[in-house]
Parts: sequence; C-alpha cells; structure tokens
Amino acid sequence: MKRITLSALALLLAATGALAQSTGEFVRAIKADNDIAMQNLLARGMDPNTRDERGAPGLYLALQEESMKVAQVLLASPRLQPEARNATDESPLMMAALKGQLDVARRLIALGADVNKPGWTPLHYAASRGQVPMMALLLEEHAFIDAQSPNGTTPLMMAAGFGSPEAVKYLLQAGADTAMRNQKGMSALDFARHYQRPDAVQLLTQAQRAQMPAAPRGQW
Repeated sequence: MKRITLSALALLLAATGALAQSTGEFVRAIKADNDIAMQNLLARGMDPNTRDERGAPGLYLALQEESMKVAQVLLASPRLQPEARNATDESPLMMAALKGQLDVARRLIALGADVNKPGWTPLHYAASRGQVPMMALLLEEHAFIDAQSPNGTTPLMMAAGFGSPEAVKYLLQAGADTAMRNQKGMSALDFARHYQRPDAVQLLTQAQRAQMPAAPRGQW
C-alpha cells in the first residue's frame, strides 16, 4: 500500500510540474506575441482558457498585452470561452473596449460575449478612454447606455471624468441621462468639474440647460 501511495504521489507531483511548465510556456507565448508557439501549445492539448498566476485567462491577457497575433490564435480555437473573466470580473470584451480593438470586439460579440453584465460593463471601459467607435458598436449591440457600476457610476460619468469631449458628446446625443448620480452623489457634471475637464463641463452644462423645462409665462 505504501508503494502505491508513493507512486501515486510521484505521478501527481510530476503532473503538477508539467502543468506549471505548460502554463509558463503559455504565458510566455502571449507576452512575446508568439503565435507559432501558441499554435503548438494548443495542438498539444493546452486549454486556450488557461489562466496566469493572477487569474487572468489567456485571451484577456493577450488583449491587455496587445499581443494581437496570439489573440487571433486564441479566438480561432473552438474551445475558447469568450466570457472567461479575471479575478475582478473583467471580461475579454471589456479589455477590447478599453483598448479600442474593434475587430476583436466584433468577433467576441459574435461568439456570444456579454455586451451587458452586472457591475462594470464594456461600455464603461470604452467611455473611460474615449473610444467612440467602440461605444457606437456596443450601443448598436444594445448596450445599456446608463449602466451602473457597483457604486452607481455610469458610462457618461466615466467619459466626463476620464474620456474625451467627443465621447461625452456622443453619449449625450445617444440619450445618456445627465441627472443620474452615483452613490457618492456625483453626477457626470460633477465628474467633469472634479477632474478638471472644461470641455466636458461645457457640454454637460449646455445639455442640462437644454433639458430644463421652459419657465411658465406670466399673465399679461
């Protein structure tokens, strides 16, 4: 019995070591954007959804590193899980939205990636970087324009504080709600003022004035 137990333990240790080595090769292939190495790993049975030491799935990591040749290899794998998320619930589509990787976003959506999800969404991420073409794609795919993060922050607030005037203008024209406030009581205009974004302040001020009901006329 003791020999069998030791033998089984030895096999387990060997398998664990082999897995760690394969995972290391997988991550190195991503960071080097080595598509040939990745193709070889997948051909040997490597899971395209393998995670790095921080819990990031391969495709998320490839998009974060802008290793686009490897990203295309992973996207082509029939075993890819397009909604595999990292430890903080970020999806590959969220990273593609942040980076403005339109072709990848279209591919992920076609594969079933979630445009809308609880908490932070791809639209929040696109708005935070002023990625207007990405925002347009997401809204075309029925992204909720006033989606709220865990603390109630909307894409318009992210655009106002961190994005670009063009992103703010686009969301306003698409119908984003300027009156919404997050859990700290901040509106999109408050974000623009707090982060010293004068162009966004002007756009949001004008939008709020345009939305105000006309004052009733006095009796003559």
